[in-house]
Amino acid sequence: MNNEPFVASWSGGKDSALAYYRALQAGGVAKRIWTMFEEDKERSKSHALPPEIIQAQADSLGVPLIIRGANWNSYEEQFLDAMKECVDNGITNGVFGDIDLEDHLTWVQTACEKVGMKAVHPLWMEPRRKLLEEFVQAGFEAYIVVVNTNMMPAEFIGREFTIDLMNELEAHGIDSCGESGEFHTVVVDGPIFKNRVPIEFNGQHERDGYVFMDVGLCEVVCTKRDN
Repeated sequence: MNNEPFVASWSGGKDSALAYYRALQAGGVAKRIWTMFEEDKERSKSHALPPEIIQAQADSLGVPLIIRGANWNSYEEQFLDAMKECVDNGITNGVFGDIDLEDHLTWVQTACEKVGMKAVHPLWMEPRRKLLEEFVQAGFEAYIVVVNTNMMPAEFIGREFTIDLMNELEAHGIDSCGESGEFHTVVVDGPIFKNRVPIEFNGQHERDGYVFMDVGLCEVVCTKRDN
């Protein structure tokens, strides 16, 4: 990206973190991350992370955080509003963690074009397993915090994302990338962070066929979680 500034779409999970990492490796300069939240802004979309977790990630990345709250009907409007804010501040590259879902790629590209944003997809069409192994081998630390129980067993909630876990998921016939929404992760450490994000798990709850881990920040210094 040759010293070009970028804003990264940031879910808080593994794919957005790896895309951010790849963009830096390609010479990009991170200027913002932005996260879409539920309309009340109490939980992020899909990953259901509270604002303090996303803010702690942004602080460790060393970049400002933009958030927008939306329901699915207002999602595009709020997405475009966030992107326009970036373009108005001279940030015309948007980095996204899509891998191989054509419909979502098309939606992102079309939306970005409306505000003069260039959509950059550092992971696009690379083998899923290859990307996952790169993520782990680069030193990222992540945990499964949402499980779609219609697609995989709830017992995987809270597990650290490792090569062994990937093998275990695949042995169950589950896509270890979770690209179809089987599960979502939270990233707490890795080469893009200045400091590890100190999380703790405070139980879990179920809703609409999903199991969610209740994730919070540790009040004291936390070390790497034990499984």
